[in-house]
Amino acid sequence: MNLSGRVAVVTGSGRGLGFAYARSLAAAGAAVVVNDVDAGAAEAAVGRIRDEGGRAVAEVVAVGTSEAADALVNRAVSEFGRLDVMVTNAGILRDRVLWKMSEDDFDAVQHVHLRGTFTCGRAAAIRMREQGDGGRIILTGSPAGQRGNFGQTNYAAAKAGIAAMARTWAMELAKAGITANAVIPTAATEMTKTIPAFAPHVEAYEANGTSFPGELRKGAAFGTAEDCAGLVVFLASDAAKDVTGQCVGIGGDKLSLWSHPREISAAFADGGWTADAIADAWPTSVGQLTETFGIPAPRL
Repeated sequence: MNLSGRVAVVTGSGRGLGFAYARSLAAAGAAVVVNDVDAGAAEAAVGRIRDEGGRAVAEVVAVGTSEAADALVNRAVSEFGRLDVMVTNAGILRDRVLWKMSEDDFDAVQHVHLRGTFTCGRAAAIRMREQGDGGRIILTGSPAGQRGNFGQTNYAAAKAGIAAMARTWAMELAKAGITANAVIPTAATEMTKTIPAFAPHVEAYEANGTSFPGELRKGAAFGTAEDCAGLVVFLASDAAKDVTGQCVGIGGDKLSLWSHPREISAAFADGGWTADAIADAWPTSVGQLTETFGIPAPRL
């Protein structure tokens, strides 16, 4: 992939998945605005990208507000002259079961993930439409947003909303030649290494570079952050100019396409449905095969 002449912003890219995305975009030729709330992490990421021959600058700001989004777009334009790719990756966790989750826990996650994606996507769309030659908006979803996850009311709700944004923006921005897609990554990060099934493998990888076993890389689509970066480069490229409105999974050795929510069964009653009629019909019609929920545990 050759992204020479392209300019990208990657939020939350001081480390982890975001850094892998920024580094890979730069390696493909794009100039990158690295964003993080941690100035040291952002500058270190920029230094490594430059050491590898890439072009990058750091913009230290907490995503969520319109001012932060505008600062990121303006930095791309002032440093590199334009904006072609917006990758909304920044995120936080405040995991609690429903009855223990505070409003602050809920609001903090929504602010960074959902509002941050909205404000950055909007600022990018405005600039790309002004430029008049298309663009790429790449959002970050999660399996939790597709299926739900225990203890993650706030996070799962935000990620489900982000998937809906990708589908909506794909329609709204199509005429301007701007694509909108959501990446659904699974990788060894600070967020995932707390999961008991993954923890020993992540620790072994971090300590000794031990490879993840095949049952994780294929069965759970779980590997390194770098394993996920190729999808972002692809979606930023001309090869993906006709790919839009999709939720694409990536992790380990697995690439997948998530379905959109859709009706899977239906029943009809002349004059409409009463509660009693639904109760009578449910076991033999639409309720015969209900949907599963939650993220399946990896089989190790």
